[in-house]
Amino acid sequence: MSSTLQSDAVASTLNRLLTAEDKQDLAAEWAAAGVDLGGEFPVGMSAAEMAERTKDIIMSVSREGGRLLYLLTRAVKARTVVEFGTSFGISTLYLAAAVRDNGGGQVITTELQQEKARRATENFAAAGLGDLVDLRLGDARETLRDLPEVDLVLLDGWLDLRLPILRIVEPRLRPGALVVVDDVDLDIGRGVYEEFRDYINDPANGYFSLTLPVHQGVQLALKLG
Repeated sequence: MSSTLQSDAVASTLNRLLTAEDKQDLAAEWAAAGVDLGGEFPVGMSAAEMAERTKDIIMSVSREGGRLLYLLTRAVKARTVVEFGTSFGISTLYLAAAVRDNGGGQVITTELQQEKARRATENFAAAGLGDLVDLRLGDARETLRDLPEVDLVLLDGWLDLRLPILRIVEPRLRPGALVVVDDVDLDIGRGVYEEFRDYINDPANGYFSLTLPVHQGVQLALKLG
């Protein structure tokens, strides 16, 4: 693997964030946020309210998932990557390291909660990757409407917004672009992914898709020409 992902700045920043995530008591954190992980996802809560309530919870890809993101980004030689759901920037760091190792480019990521966006920006700078990241603050349904041609997109934000966000980004996906969707096996009691799976698995929509048993499930979809 390239020296960039293993460099002191990138590795130490990722290790700090992933170690902090490992130490979280997620059930307690979500309970404090007013969300019962054993029950149904709070249907009536807006994305903005959820973002505010969970602003201190680190929600990211797993270590294995992060390495997969790096591998996929390198494999398709992605120069322009879009990410839905920055949080504290862990997955963004894997993506940005890969983009740099591909020769340069940009990771366009979006975060709804202002404090998380600020802390993510600090993490990008600490890793020496800040110049590769365009962090857009606000609702992804608005911030991702203006995009260049996209080589890879990661959908890792709120579960019920992933299909709407894909439809917004979709016109900018080049043939051969990858769509990566994290936590597709996560059960929140609402069948959130049924509509998404129906869409991504319908050949009429122009994707070839499969799911990998990585952490809580990672779905990959190739945008056909």
